Amino acid sequence: MPDPVFSWRVLTSAACVLMSPLSLADLRAQGTVSELAPVPEAATGRTFRAAGQATTQMVAAANPLAAQAGLDVLRAGGSAVDAAIAVQLVLNLVEPQSSGIGGGAFLLHWDADRRDLVTLDGRETAPSAATPDRFLGLDGQSMDFMQAVVGGRSVGVPGTVRLLEEAHVRWGRLPWERLFEPAVRLAEDGFAISPRLAGLLAQEEFLDDDPAARAYFYEADGTPKAAGARLRNPAFAATLRRIADEGAGAFYSGAIAEDIVGTVGGHAANPGDMTISDLAAYRVVERPPVCGEYRVYKICGMGPPSSGAVAIQQVLAIIEPVDMAALGPGPEAVHWFSEAGRLAFADRAQYVADPDFVGVPLRGLLDESYLRDRGALVDPDRTMGAAEAGDPPFQQGMPLAPSDGIENGTSHISVVDRDGNAVSMTTTIESAFGARIMTQSGFLLNNELTDFAFAPDDDGRPVANRVEPGKRPRSSMAPTIVFDAFDRVYVVTGSPGGSQIINFVAKTLVGILDWSLDPQEAVDLPNFGSRNGPTELEAGTEAERWAAALEAMGHEVSISDMTSGIQAIVVSPAGLIGGADSRREGVAIGD
Repeated sequence: MPDPVFSWRVLTSAACVLMSPLSLADLRAQGTVSELAPVPEAATGRTFRAAGQATTQMVAAANPLAAQAGLDVLRAGGSAVDAAIAVQLVLNLVEPQSSGIGGGAFLLHWDADRRDLVTLDGRETAPSAATPDRFLGLDGQSMDFMQAVVGGRSVGVPGTVRLLEEAHVRWGRLPWERLFEPAVRLAEDGFAISPRLAGLLAQEEFLDDDPAARAYFYEADGTPKAAGARLRNPAFAATLRRIADEGAGAFYSGAIAEDIVGTVGGHAANPGDMTISDLAAYRVVERPPVCGEYRVYKICGMGPPSSGAVAIQQVLAIIEPVDMAALGPGPEAVHWFSEAGRLAFADRAQYVADPDFVGVPLRGLLDESYLRDRGALVDPDRTMGAAEAGDPPFQQGMPLAPSDGIENGTSHISVVDRDGNAVSMTTTIESAFGARIMTQSGFLLNNELTDFAFAPDDDGRPVANRVEPGKRPRSSMAPTIVFDAFDRVYVVTGSPGGSQIINFVAKTLVGILDWSLDPQEAVDLPNFGSRNGPTELEAGTEAERWAAALEAMGHEVSISDMTSGIQAIVVSPAGLIGGADSRREGVAIGD
């Protein structure tokens, strides 16, 4: 595996207690990864099921029908990428509120034979006509979020189809058209609406304003279709057949592209300005993986325009000197985790955006000395409150102003095939049901442009994540692959959840790597963390009991629902162990 362009390593010191008394040299001499310390008696989450078990290959996805489609592809001799493609296409049908061909994705691929990790950026782009004031009202103030979301203004040029094709060209085994068969069959024959989709439809306020969406998701009397009702989507089946026969070009030109442009520009209240040329110009970008070490492990993820890997690695670097294994799940661990999150999110707001437009100081943000200095700001006994962005080394360009932004939605797919190839892919149309507009071709369109900062500047300083033509909005998606001490794939994971993705994934890694939880226990562990605001604890879990201790340390605590959707596969000498978040409908299945 080639070295990533940037990596960090917090120096082991007397304060840095690893998960076992064995050194890295001891581990390599043994040829095994150390056993982790046992978890103290504490909250280990809301696990409602056992971890998935497999010997050679596994798929973890957000819906059983999608996961089964991926496993069937693996059984037919397909690669991890082949399976991920089949899963994504079925998710577009059964979980349309979260992802689909009207959106974008980030993909990590591990080639076991070549020992090569590649990350592909299929993030949506702003149309060529986009300007920095896109989300300002006539009064010059930022629009309300939903005012910006609903309609064509928020739709970015979709990247998912190009990403799937690019991945298939590189790593696919089965014929491209074979991978479309499960989704085409379900679209034509129909499938039962899941409880989660039905519940979100019942809560949705804007989707029924769109004629195509209303005809598909609602009964004749205007009520949302209920769980168990059968949905058929012949228009989407025809779209998939065309892409299967003609390749991704059929999506980015011709009738489908014209339909997308017409849907975006034809919204009565909030039209967009995407053109056929914007679609034709879309390209997937291969970006260097962003990797760093934690304990004896190497954590790799997607670099900017995603902030996911950068923030996760900053969090882990800051807590690495802490004996998290001894602390176990509880208020002390949450304190350290949340303080690290404050520092990471402050840097994220200040520095991270599309690197093709902004000089992101990635090397500096992951610099060992810089992170050591940032970690020294954490008081073991008292919260720091709101953190300020740091001053990392290796900066270039003019000073930029910070911005936070709002993110939601999304889905995640983890796959390991029988040859040890792995895919971690996080995929999205942004908010639930995206821009709330549906093409005649049978799929919803994203509202990804609302991941840009609405205000383009702050006191005359440009915001890094401002809207610009052709630019990709900042994301928090964090598809992640963890390698053990011998550079073997150990964990394949990721989650939906907007900007909370960073804490969801980091929590899962701590659960597996520090607390010796199996992946199902780790993903079901109560969610917690800070995005440089209040310390957030998941409602309805044992985490609520930690609030008083945290408040005694000065934390402002917010208790709320935190609906992660983490998928995790652990590769062990005995086989594959999978976890699919019990908060959603996913499964981890394999052979």
